[in-house]
Amino acid sequence: MEGNLEITLLMVITVVAGISAQVIADFLKVPSIVFLLLFGIAMGPSGLGILHPSLLGGGLEVMVSLCVALILFEGGLNLQLREVEEVSTSLRNLVTVGALVTLFGGGLAAHWLSEFPWQIAFLYASLVVVTGPTVVAPLLKQVNADRQVSTLLEGEGVLIDPVGAILAVVVLNIVLQGNADPFTIVSGLVLRLGIGGIIGVGGGWLLGLFLKRARFLSEDLKNLSVLAGLWGLFGLSQALISESGLMTAVAAGIMLKIAALPEERLLLRFKNQLSILAISVLFILLSADLSIASIFALGWGGILTVAALMLVVRPLNVLVSTWSSELNWRQKAFLSWVAPRGIVAASVASLFAISLTKQGINGGDAIKALVFLTIILTVCLQGLTARWIAGWLRVRSDEARGAMIVGCNPFGRTVAHLIRSRGEDVVMIDANPEYCKQAKAENLTVYRTSALNMDALDNIGLTSIGTFLTATSNSEVNSVLAQRVMEEFRPPRVLAVYPDQSPDIEVAEPAEKLASPEVKRAFSSQLSVKEWSQYLSTNEVKITDTVLDADEHRFKRQRDHLQALINAGTVIPLLVQRQDQLRIAKADEQWQPCDRITYGLHIPKPKFGPSMVPPAVLPTPS
Repeated sequence: MEGNLEITLLMVITVVAGISAQVIADFLKVPSIVFLLLFGIAMGPSGLGILHPSLLGGGLEVMVSLCVALILFEGGLNLQLREVEEVSTSLRNLVTVGALVTLFGGGLAAHWLSEFPWQIAFLYASLVVVTGPTVVAPLLKQVNADRQVSTLLEGEGVLIDPVGAILAVVVLNIVLQGNADPFTIVSGLVLRLGIGGIIGVGGGWLLGLFLKRARFLSEDLKNLSVLAGLWGLFGLSQALISESGLMTAVAAGIMLKIAALPEERLLLRFKNQLSILAISVLFILLSADLSIASIFALGWGGILTVAALMLVVRPLNVLVSTWSSELNWRQKAFLSWVAPRGIVAASVASLFAISLTKQGINGGDAIKALVFLTIILTVCLQGLTARWIAGWLRVRSDEARGAMIVGCNPFGRTVAHLIRSRGEDVVMIDANPEYCKQAKAENLTVYRTSALNMDALDNIGLTSIGTFLTATSNSEVNSVLAQRVMEEFRPPRVLAVYPDQSPDIEVAEPAEKLASPEVKRAFSSQLSVKEWSQYLSTNEVKITDTVLDADEHRFKRQRDHLQALINAGTVIPLLVQRQDQLRIAKADEQWQPCDRITYGLHIPKPKFGPSMVPPAVLPTPS
């Protein structure tokens, strides 16, 4: 009973520490792995001695396998397939040719700088071939890098994990068996990838079909059915050939993404929560099991090895993989800098250290220490500087210009003309033939199609614009469409018009709950597109500009007066220019000194009763 209590406390403390690290990292806006590593090492035998992962025995290996499968499945499920198609050649090169560049470059660096034997050096290199979605995805959310760069890094993180892990297993078998036959290496890699891919694709397709037809299942039970199906497929693949289950997990996730399940949003949320829990538990346990003394024992050789991996091998990898691509030098430079290692490298290194020790081969602890040193340095140096580097290289999605506006009503056309007058491209979409005809007559670029047709949006060029705006007269359509575009394309800025009180929405929820936090409310919470289109049609709106004062006292008076007019519905802010960036105004815009605001002012025409005649047309007395 005492042993069971120790294990219970171990897991309780691990979960509390892991989630606490996630909360602190989210508050401070830094990669969560930084605090997970810090907490794990501090609470392990090398620190305070609170956590002893060795109590789990073989159970740790089981937890690692199942959790890694879940993490890779979630990565495949989140993969944006439309965007991957645009960079497919570079992505393919990164996970094939690039993996080989990292394998040989990392092996040479570990042998020459850390003085590892050749076999151990290449085993280390095979472990750091992977990057990993667990650290790349949160990092990109904070950096807000442009779509091409983000897609390449996320796609590489998802697809390189099974490739790298299987490659590491093949290299480990060579070290254990002393067999370096090239045919054995290639056949072992292809066989595991092939079997894992076939089971993942077939199983994922069947799972998607089942979920579509099993309408009797509740949403919660569907989520758990996916979890059971994933681990079932993973177990089948592992039973046929070791380590093929990692490829199965990724392939199954991609197939469910392709299936386009109606409950995909809920499934993603559920799997994301499980993935965060798995990452938290694994990183705490694996870093707690790390010996700090083994890291210090590496000396300067270990630091130089990691430096060579970051500053020489990774840039060479990117240069070779993107040689014929359309990426500019800034994008390539950012790709060269960002390649943090994550949970797959840590977990596989921990398992390999155990395998080598059991076989009486020296070097297991040294490999594990060097892999964790690689994780620590890449995450801390690259993770904490990525946002600054992205801004310096101008590869952040904030730099994307142009807009796509859904809704060719008078209000939407007015916004389009204003944006175009500032030198930015505008594309308009509407299914109403009369509105499209009016937009064409005003020399606006317009496409007559349904905005719910995602293929049409893709062909029109949604992936290259900076802002997507839905401004139809139907608030519910605006919100739903904006949410779907965010999920499918993830433009830098997605805005929708949906006022607080709208007769178009016949739901119990308030309008602000119709859109996700990523979708911002446009212009004002008082705006009715139908009413303002009418005002514009009858020339009751004056479009003008104002620049907020730089003096703090005068700025506050201007801001308060402007906000009072907005709240009264008299003024609708349309555009805001801050420094050299032009943006469509948001309803919750935080005004700043020197902002140039373009707004519409409603000036109602006088209304005369039946007994009132305007002075200009009074009858002349006889």
